[in-house]
Amino acid sequence: MQETSSVKMDKFEIHLDEMIVKLQECQQQKNMKSCSDCEHYLACELRTEYIKSVYNSMSKGDTGGFEF
Repeated sequence: MQETSSVKMDKFEIHLDEMIVKLQECQQQKNMKSCSDCEHYLACELRTEYIKSVYNSMSKGDTGGFEF
């Protein structure tokens, strides 16, 4: 995701983009198209950090429920 002049990314979106890159790099290194194919799927710290970054991006760091 690239930042456009009319849309300013916040720290949560920037972190999410960084985590997406890291996750994709890991998948490429392991020659996998999905994390679910990995033997470390449930215990993977990188995947857990990615999931947290998704939630933080959606909630902007606030705790509680989400409104979609």
